[in-house]
Amino acid sequence: MSEISIIALGGTIDKIYFDAKSEYEVGPPNIEKVLSELNLSISYSVNSLMRKDSLDMTDQDRKLIAETVANDPCDRILITHGTDTMVETAKALTTIARKTIVLTGALEPALFKTSDAVFNIGCALGAVQSLKPGVYIAMNGKIFPADKVWKNLEQNRFESLD
Repeated sequence: MSEISIIALGGTIDKIYFDAKSEYEVGPPNIEKVLSELNLSISYSVNSLMRKDSLDMTDQDRKLIAETVANDPCDRILITHGTDTMVETAKALTTIARKTIVLTGALEPALFKTSDAVFNIGCALGAVQSLKPGVYIAMNGKIFPADKVWKNLEQNRFESLD
C-alpha cells in the first residue's frame, strides 16, 4: 500500500488552550497525537504546512496549498483544515489531476473529549484509501465531492448541495 501524505493547515482541529488567561490558538498538528494512539497498519507522513484559522486564509495560502499538493510525490493526500473555509480550499484543488485528496477538520479541538476530530480523521483515512482521484470533504459521517457541499452554519454541519 502506498503512503498517505497528511498536510496539516491548522483550524479548530489543531487549536490548543495555553492557560486561563489565553484564548485558543492554533498549535502543532493534533493529527499526529491522534494517529499515534491508534494501532494503525498504514504508512503516512505529516507535513505541518501552516498553522492558521481558516478564516485567516488568503488566496496566496490556497496557492501554496495547491502547489504543495501538486508537488507531493504521494497520490493520496489527507488535509486537515479549519471548517469555515474548507469548501473554498477544496474547490481550489480541483484542477489537480491523478490524486485523491480528502479534506477534514473538526468543530471542536481534537484534544477535547467531545470533539468530532477522531471520527472525521478516521472517515477521511478510509476515504483517501478507497476513492478514485478527485477532491472530497469528509465531515459529519459523510464524504462529499468538493463541488457538491456547503457548510450549514445554523446546523453547524456539512451538507450536500444536491
